[in-house]
Amino acid sequence: MPHVDISYYNREFTDEQKDRLAKALSDVVVEHFSTYDGAVSISLHPVDQKDWQDQVFEPRITGRADRLIKAPDYRSA
Repeated sequence: MPHVDISYYNREFTDEQKDRLAKALSDVVVEHFSTYDGAVSISLHPVDQKDWQDQVFEPRITGRADRLIKAPDYRSA
């Protein structure tokens, strides 16, 4: 505890990028949850853009609005 699960449009990360992301996220989670680094786990969940609405937005964002601490504000690219 705690576990962070990040869904994102499918893209490639190098091992170095993953390590830097894990370190940055872990540092923030450790600070805000008053825990230690070894208690934090993080997973990456790539999602094709065409599947975002069905796999992420509906079930995990609009379907759990009461759990969001930051709602998306999507913009056109």
